[in-house]
Amino acid sequence: MNIKESTGDRLLLIIMYVAIIVFAIACLVPFVTVLSSSLSTETALMKYGFKVFPKVFSLDAYQLLLKNDTIYRSYGVTLFITVVGTALAMLVTCAMAYPLSLRSLKYRNYIIFYVFFTMLFHGGLVTSYILITKYLGMTDTIWVLIIPSLLNPFNMFLMRNFFKSIDESLAESAKIDGANEIYIMFRIMIPVSLPAMAAISLFYAIAFWNKWFEAMLYIRDPNLFPLQYLIKRILDSVEFSQKLAQDITIAEYATPTLTTRMSATIVTIGPIIFLYPFVQKYFVKGLLIGSVKG
Repeated sequence: MNIKESTGDRLLLIIMYVAIIVFAIACLVPFVTVLSSSLSTETALMKYGFKVFPKVFSLDAYQLLLKNDTIYRSYGVTLFITVVGTALAMLVTCAMAYPLSLRSLKYRNYIIFYVFFTMLFHGGLVTSYILITKYLGMTDTIWVLIIPSLLNPFNMFLMRNFFKSIDESLAESAKIDGANEIYIMFRIMIPVSLPAMAAISLFYAIAFWNKWFEAMLYIRDPNLFPLQYLIKRILDSVEFSQKLAQDITIAEYATPTLTTRMSATIVTIGPIIFLYPFVQKYFVKGLLIGSVKG
């Protein structure tokens, strides 16, 4: 039976659509402004300010940023860190989340408290540095950017809650047929947990893609610099060059500092922006289903 919409319902629906459109535009304008600023000259940007469309089109900032082959190598390092790190992190997260979702696991509450405790208190930067450099010996290796970040407690608890929301009859029927817990996790639980895994994988991918602080602490080999840390060094160099040249006046020219920052933003967030639409349909669904049971 069709229920005819009232005038008030249609008006409310129109207001909601207008609000969503306004919110979408408000989110899109800053990104477009950054893109426009990266395609402008430094002089035009200082003269006219930030505009949605560039007053003077220029690729100087991108030429300055991409003129060295080092940035392409850093892209490769960051891609490796992101892909391998996300895959291993999801494996470790699922391997810990699934057992903790089982009521039959002994000392489950103690293990959960131990993991939760690490979310509240951390050993500190000094102890982490000593552990990684002196005892683990991972200085100047690409694994120092991956292994210490393989398990995020918050992501693990999200995955555990999702596993708990799955009907227990699936695992029980598999056990009757002789399946063990490892088989159940890989062949039953993980395939039906794709929404949650897509959402959590996005969290891990963003975290690995934005690695720079660990590189600053533990990486000295330029061939192992991730993209974010290399961009930081480039921007620091550009800013330093601007300070050295601040007493030199050249007509209609300024050192591309702001535009370089804008182009660096586009270069670093571009791949993540293209990745997000592919996992968007799983994102909200994975988080909501995982929160059905505590």
